[in-house]
Amino acid sequence: MELAHCTSFSLSSSPKFFNPRKLHSSNFTRISPHFSSISTGYHLFSRTKRSMVKSRETSAEVADTAVIDKPSETQRFEISEGYPAPFGATPVDGGVNFAIFSGHSVSATLCLITLSDLQQNKITEEISLDPLINKTGDIWHVFLKGDFENMLYGYKFEGSFSPEEGHYYDPSLIILDPYAKAVISRGNYGELGPEDSCWPQMAGMIPSPKDEFDWQGDLPLKLPQSELIIYEMHVRGFTMHESSRIKCPGTYLGMIEKLDHLKELGINCIELMPCHEFNELEYYSYNSAMGDYKMNFWGYSTINYFSPMIRYASSGISNCGRDAINEFKLLVREAHKRGIEVIMDVVFNHTAEGNQKGPILSFRGIDNSVFYMLAPKGEFYNYSGCGNTFNCNHPIVRQFIVDCLRYWVTEMHVDGFRFDLASILTRGSSLWNSINVYGSATEGDLLTTGTPLSSPPLLDMISNDPVLGRVKLVAEAWDCGGLYQVGGFPHWGIWSEWNGKYRDMVRLFIKGTDGFAGAFAECLCGSPNLYKEGGRRPWHSINFVCAHDGFTLADLVTYNEKHNLANGENNMDGENHNNSWNCGQEGEFASISVKRLRRRQMRNFFLCLMVSQGVPMIYMGDEYGHTKGGNNNSYCHDNYINYFQWDKKEAAASDFFRFCRLMTKFRRESESLGLSQFPTSERLQWHGHVPGRPDWSETSRFVAFTLRDLVKGEIYIAFNTSHLPVTVTLPDRPGYRWELLVDTSKPAPFDFMSDDVPERETATKQFQHFLDANLYPMLSYSSVIMLLKPDMDQNA
Repeated sequence: MELAHCTSFSLSSSPKFFNPRKLHSSNFTRISPHFSSISTGYHLFSRTKRSMVKSRETSAEVADTAVIDKPSETQRFEISEGYPAPFGATPVDGGVNFAIFSGHSVSATLCLITLSDLQQNKITEEISLDPLINKTGDIWHVFLKGDFENMLYGYKFEGSFSPEEGHYYDPSLIILDPYAKAVISRGNYGELGPEDSCWPQMAGMIPSPKDEFDWQGDLPLKLPQSELIIYEMHVRGFTMHESSRIKCPGTYLGMIEKLDHLKELGINCIELMPCHEFNELEYYSYNSAMGDYKMNFWGYSTINYFSPMIRYASSGISNCGRDAINEFKLLVREAHKRGIEVIMDVVFNHTAEGNQKGPILSFRGIDNSVFYMLAPKGEFYNYSGCGNTFNCNHPIVRQFIVDCLRYWVTEMHVDGFRFDLASILTRGSSLWNSINVYGSATEGDLLTTGTPLSSPPLLDMISNDPVLGRVKLVAEAWDCGGLYQVGGFPHWGIWSEWNGKYRDMVRLFIKGTDGFAGAFAECLCGSPNLYKEGGRRPWHSINFVCAHDGFTLADLVTYNEKHNLANGENNMDGENHNNSWNCGQEGEFASISVKRLRRRQMRNFFLCLMVSQGVPMIYMGDEYGHTKGGNNNSYCHDNYINYFQWDKKEAAASDFFRFCRLMTKFRRESESLGLSQFPTSERLQWHGHVPGRPDWSETSRFVAFTLRDLVKGEIYIAFNTSHLPVTVTLPDRPGYRWELLVDTSKPAPFDFMSDDVPERETATKQFQHFLDANLYPMLSYSSVIMLLKPDMDQNA
């Protein structure tokens, strides 16, 4: 999520995107007979009033006495007290142990639901938990033996419904276990639930000891981070377009069919946009601007952090979600076979429950005051810009997050995580107390809720965890409360960052803005101004020009202004300051000369990304020039705007895609373009229009440098972002000559002079006389790469 796309205030009013259409209670008839500890066939929303529980409707206290029976045998299950650990539903000793934290509830009921009953909005069986037998501390637990085939589960909790105190207990609602390994509701993406509900009842899959997957010996690739080329992508968007021509479009299986495209491009790490369970119908409403319905396409609104997105699986809810889990595992296994690591984009900064007007799905109905940052009167802090803020540094919450991350590494074999709005993970929790966190008071401990911490307990736990401390950890080092930590995120020597400053500086310099030559040079070196002093390395900088949030690469050179009318918000959403340049005309319909300049600029940006120290990240579709028509906030479109268009990729196969493919190959082959240390003067020399005389003045639009490379020899790279051409003098190397490899001003295939370029010698002769004089003419807005080769004529 992009900082500038969020609302900058701390207390929540209404969530940015939440559409309270057809919430739970409005979709079901309520009936109110009392039930004993074991009951079957009740409607999902039958209400029972218990002792001293405030009613939602009246906030009055009622005096009905709860009926709590001792656990016993039912027709289906043998019941015993169970164990308080581990959390979730766990197959053990021939049965299943259920354990869940809920610190402020007064009673808990385990609800068992068959898949068929779920679709009819019925509970199959209810088991009330005895607080004397089935509770240890704040953990409810029970152990069952019986037949769990096609059985799902959830909970009902009773307690105070008093938002002013931070509590939202409602015993009429079935609550999801945060530790559920698969969440079952609708089976097909975009399909409405019963009675056209956008929020049909959900339940968790009950694991079985028979659940298994053949990993075929899969092991972590453990690629050095300095060698990564990351590809940010969307599972559904990657293959949903009709031109993908695959069997299972928009799914994990469909993505597997297209992994070879990534291999061809030179990608060795994919960063999956959110694949945790979310509700794509969260924003569901008719969009007159497009004539379709708005969807939560991006998925930055998590319901459950353990479950993969079920509707990204071709199998949907079959086998209670187990097949969907195996499809995700298959994707990881097949990516690893191709030498591609898998990083997940995780959203631990907020959840889909929004603010006080949002639905009660899971965390809020279990213990709202623990899982969310709250003000003294129960208001939701909104550092996420989406209605609530996950209370990450609370002991219960941080343990939950660590458990979740470990599960995805050990069980699902993912290789790392990118943390959305990660600065929220550094903020002090609600009711911050140093004794609670560190075990003793600290001097000057006057921290309030949300205060940034220099040593956040959650990040400390993750960084020093024997499992998580060995995987890739990437922070989006800002949030929507104004906290911006790029270059200063607490890192323990292992956290890298999305380098938003790299994006901004590179955009400004390449479009020809004065005053950024020095800042651009820092970016080329891996941003030592941000990372060197803190003891970090170039690979701690994740370099990107474009990402899901903002313009695509093609739109960056086509539009000066955002064009978001398709979002149905009167072009009021999205970032207004994009540092873009349309090259002289706004929009896709432009003169031939403008279109040529745009293609040149796209090559300039991509070349810059590939020759910069640090880790390059490419956004899906940029390799063929995907356009969203100037839409820089396409969060709500399940259509061509966000779909990878395979026919366009094929059309660019010999043009821009070829250029990108060869540039990634050049980076991988060059020892000097993925350094583990920042370059020094022994390896790198700066130049201007003449060698050894760089121009760092405010009006400079020229940056050039040479790199000593143990594989390529010596490399000369230059950027001319002026509107004027220039003839540069190349460094003199007696006994050697400079050979042109890349010139972004030339049309394909002469933009990259690979050995297989037809008539390569003829093309080279056109500028050889310049090179013979140690000169080279550079057009405006162009970049070049040259390699130093032995001068065979001089040595003859």
